[in-house]
Amino acid sequence: MTAELITSKDNPLLQRIRKLAGEPAAYRKAGQVWLEGDHLVSAALQRGCALDTLVVTDTAWASRVDWRVWADHARRVVQVPEALMRGLTTLESPPRICALMNLGESPAIAPDVATLVLDRLQDAGNVGSILRSAAAFGVRQVLAIKGTAALWSPKVLRAGMGAHFAMRLVEGLQADDLAGLTVPLLATSSHAGLVLGEAQLPVPCAWVLGHEGQGVDEALMARCAHTVSIPQPGGEESLNVAAAAAICLFATRG
Repeated sequence: MTAELITSKDNPLLQRIRKLAGEPAAYRKAGQVWLEGDHLVSAALQRGCALDTLVVTDTAWASRVDWRVWADHARRVVQVPEALMRGLTTLESPPRICALMNLGESPAIAPDVATLVLDRLQDAGNVGSILRSAAAFGVRQVLAIKGTAALWSPKVLRAGMGAHFAMRLVEGLQADDLAGLTVPLLATSSHAGLVLGEAQLPVPCAWVLGHEGQGVDEALMARCAHTVSIPQPGGEESLNVAAAAAICLFATRG
């Protein structure tokens, strides 16, 4: 496949990409996400995702023959000068290859698989790190309650390091939308319930992680079968939510 050369920063495609790169939730209206860097592009292709548009710097297209194979998985391939690529990314070191990927319809909630529920988590870095741990420990789907950081935002995508493509992701939910889950819900607590490492936990289950400051919402907590605490012999008051998530997900890995 040949690559179309774009040299104008006012090109409609580049204008759309800049919007996706600069606004965390722009993908919801556009129906596309912007994958920055060859790692994310490669991760998407390895999971069988089709690319809408592959965007490569002109120097990269000329020098890396192996990247050209990726063009077979994209509807459109464009080359841009490196100076234009710098305006399409939020990374400190501009990547040489990026892509637009169509999101498609939001998937239905699977009732019986290992699940992670995010209740209004605000920090995009935390959310991306949690998604990475979830994929590593065999979680099959992530359900985000309305108010959670946009799952497909550029910052969450970067922190997730490709985890997005390994799981079913559903966002914008209310607590009542979880009624169809047949796996038990477990919520972390610093002072009550079962103790991680001392009690037998159900597998598969749905771990519920709450807002960094407010914790799990009362309506959602009422749906949980158990609360689980993490022993902290060092005496700290609490753990960062991403650290707590990794510990809990490891304990119930499939």
